[in-house]
Amino acid sequence: MFKLPLYATATDKILYYFYLFICGLIFLFLILPVLIVIPLSFNVEPYFSFTEGMLKFDPDAYSLRWYKDIMTNGMANPEEPVFSKWFADSWNNSQWIRSTRNSFFIAILSTLIATFLGTLAALGLSQSDMPARSLITSLLISPMIVPLVITATGMFFFYSDIKIAQSYLGVILAHVTLGVPFVIITVTATLVGFDRSLIRASQNMGANGWTTFKRVIMPLIAPGMISGALFAFVTSLDELVAVLFIAGPEQRTIPRQMWSGIREQISPTILAVATILVLFSIALLTVVELLRRRNERLRGITPA
Repeated sequence: MFKLPLYATATDKILYYFYLFICGLIFLFLILPVLIVIPLSFNVEPYFSFTEGMLKFDPDAYSLRWYKDIMTNGMANPEEPVFSKWFADSWNNSQWIRSTRNSFFIAILSTLIATFLGTLAALGLSQSDMPARSLITSLLISPMIVPLVITATGMFFFYSDIKIAQSYLGVILAHVTLGVPFVIITVTATLVGFDRSLIRASQNMGANGWTTFKRVIMPLIAPGMISGALFAFVTSLDELVAVLFIAGPEQRTIPRQMWSGIREQISPTILAVATILVLFSIALLTVVELLRRRNERLRGITPA
């Protein structure tokens, strides 16, 4: 964190602390709508607002019923004792569990494909003799720039023509399209400080292209690849618009289940799911930050 120098005047100190105060207000403005979801998910009443008991911190006003509803909503026998049959019933019939399975299945496959394609693209775009490099880069990262509803509409018509709309393949490819730009940007940023003399040294010692990539390039760009993969994974896990356009009833994901729940049956179970997703996203972002610092250490840069 920036510190004031010893020769800072009283005016400098006032401006500095005023700056910190403004930054704190902006941070609260951004984070409060997310944090407010967490206590509401423990509301014993089926409301999306704080009850009088919650404001008084009455223990009876708080409950885990909505977290339990994640497991039981849609079960054939939710009152059955919690044994193997109960978990099997929840795994096969719970709407939220089914949506979670779909989300992670789609997110994992799309992340693997996006990471592979994005890394290859970044390696090609990092070459100084790459023709039309700026134009190709702009095209590859365009899914981040073009409004998502336009991209989803185009994918819907294209996938309908080739008969893969309303299928897992179509949803996975759509998520790959949205995830590749994140991988390209993070891997390209890693390659900016890459010492290409290491590649020439490897080749001079007789290593072929694959050995050079595996032993020299891969360890140095791995933090960027993993960071891009995590961003692609989170993007897939949170994606709604493309799923609404392309997915069928069998490909219902967590965001689509939340969207349907808001439209059809408002339940604080949505808040419980949102709380779990927030905590999961925080964990992933923590991993990204740790990887960023590791990457800086590898490149000889002191982490900020």
